[in-house]
Amino acid sequence: MGYYVIVNYKSSEEEAGKTLSQIIENGAEGQLLKFDVSEKETIKDVLGAWIEANPEKHIEVLVNNAGIKDDGLMMWMKDEQWDNVIRTNLDSFFYVTKIVLNSMLLKRYGRIINVVSLSGLKGLPGQTNYSAAKAGVIGATKALAQEVGRRGITVNAVAPGFIKTDMTEGLDEKALKSMIPVQRFGLPEEVAHAVGFLASAEASYITAEVLSINGGMYS
Repeated sequence: MGYYVIVNYKSSEEEAGKTLSQIIENGAEGQLLKFDVSEKETIKDVLGAWIEANPEKHIEVLVNNAGIKDDGLMMWMKDEQWDNVIRTNLDSFFYVTKIVLNSMLLKRYGRIINVVSLSGLKGLPGQTNYSAAKAGVIGATKALAQEVGRRGITVNAVAPGFIKTDMTEGLDEKALKSMIPVQRFGLPEEVAHAVGFLASAEASYITAEVLSINGGMYS
């Protein structure tokens, strides 16, 4: 799409480098920017500093894609399981989006796409923390869209179902795909194409929406 891409990562520098290499191989440019999205001061220090140092580079598109899960029944869930998942999945949306939003408002253009989950729409047992965090982002998506729509900024979410990523590696795909009408797990690329459309200028009249990408599972 011709964008200069900032690739954020927390610890996996090798995988982040592979992502940047793919971007460059496809004719675009970008850079790596290491910071933990669950730490608000780090966000200000690193992302805030990048924005101040690059006044000519306006961030037009923000994809809030960081996420972790730490499953367990609520009766046995430890405080840190709740805190870590809420910070990484929900607090990060607030702190990263807030620091990027100002320039979008000034430029009167922006695309914010939040990656949520089927868990945030219907809730899944063993995921009260993850479901609560993703449901919180869904509510925030709808609210923020109403605040900034008049400024040419859209705010949407995509809700993937079972996608072949490291978050689903431990799942029994053979057993679970019987629940999915298309009878398979999705691919990261299939989520990416939907995000790309919502990030485009052509999606200017779509906002406050949650697009399910789950192969037809009821959500």
